[in-house]
Amino acid sequence: MSTIYHITGLAQTTISQRRDSSAFKNFWGALQGWRKWERLRRDLCNLSDRELMDIGITRGEIDYVSSNRDTDPQGIRFTG
Repeated sequence: MSTIYHITGLAQTTISQRRDSSAFKNFWGALQGWRKWERLRRDLCNLSDRELMDIGITRGEIDYVSSNRDTDPQGIRFTG
């Protein structure tokens, strides 16, 4: 009987560790995504109005562009 209990206990521990690992990976991925967003937003805010005009965005579009990196505010897709 104790052998069956130990095997079951081991399986529950493994599942619990996977959940904890998955939660940590989700948190880490979200943190990395936020850091990329914040870095892009900061870099765009540091550009002059002329530099922003050269890449086709206005200061008011910075939050949109940094949040939606794959889509151009005018509907044209970015490549990168």
